[in-house]
Amino acid sequence: MGNFLSSLPKTIHASLGLAVLLFLGLFFGNDGFEFDRYFWSWFVRFIHVVVAIMWIGLLWYFNFVQIPNMPKIPDEQKPAIGKVIAPAALFYFRWAAFLTIISGLVLGHLNGYLHESMTLGIGSGGGRNTAIGIGMWLGLIMAFNVWFVIWPNQKRALGIVECDPDLKAKSAKTAMLFSRTNTLLSLPMLLSMVAAQNLY
Repeated sequence: MGNFLSSLPKTIHASLGLAVLLFLGLFFGNDGFEFDRYFWSWFVRFIHVVVAIMWIGLLWYFNFVQIPNMPKIPDEQKPAIGKVIAPAALFYFRWAAFLTIISGLVLGHLNGYLHESMTLGIGSGGGRNTAIGIGMWLGLIMAFNVWFVIWPNQKRALGIVECDPDLKAKSAKTAMLFSRTNTLLSLPMLLSMVAAQNLY
């Protein structure tokens, strides 16, 4: 069992297998299912939640764990973070952000509220469309920050892209401030999404 769980790919494959078995048990125990709009809406929502957990989880890891503790790490150990851990985390971070946005837009389309939500419910009675629309716009702003501000600056700060020391320091600060901006927006974004599902 220890050998099995020490392998991340095996663990993920087993988790997917358990999820599929659970899915089959739940749906076939309830008169089965069809590959209709309801199925695809559920499936895309599941993907949306999984990649959003990865995105926001890593955002909070950076802001609650890595950034505050970097000054406590001895200088000779910092390259382990900057050259190994941070680039790997940023890979999952930025692609999870991308997939969260894409799956969210597809979900809005499948459920017929994409246009109404993107216009914040104006002309469609507000309520749920306004709540989900606020969450969607906050998510879009945050994803824009990830791809067009945080990631380009992190590449310079981590030495992935060569630059002079002054620009490297400035890039590190810019990346941190926009990461903090995303942290600021994360709770309102999540609240809007949950409110749209549960309050209306």
